[in-house]
Amino acid sequence: MASQNADPAAAYEELRYKLSLEFPSGYPYAAPTVRFLTPCYHPNVDAQGNICLDILKDKWSALYDVRTILLSIQSLLAEPNVESPLNTHAAELWKNPAAFRKHLRETYAKQAQET
Repeated sequence: MASQNADPAAAYEELRYKLSLEFPSGYPYAAPTVRFLTPCYHPNVDAQGNICLDILKDKWSALYDVRTILLSIQSLLAEPNVESPLNTHAAELWKNPAAFRKHLRETYAKQAQET
């Protein structure tokens, strides 16, 4: 476990991301489709912005609302599942907090310039 001062999750502080939430006709009994519109370098987010999060897949419940989804994504940013990554490069780099933070900030800054 990483120490608090070397926490790679702190790298996401002050960064802003846009998300897309699409609600199917069966909502709330069917999960919405949620993805990042702003590219997000993270072990559980792929290049298309798809998010690997159990509550958006097989663990969905009609009791979940948008707040629950957003809080779960926020938690995922801080505590990724590196055992089941969509982005293997980010999962490997997560083990080195300084390198992860540097790469995240560089890619975020580059993407911000492009938009």
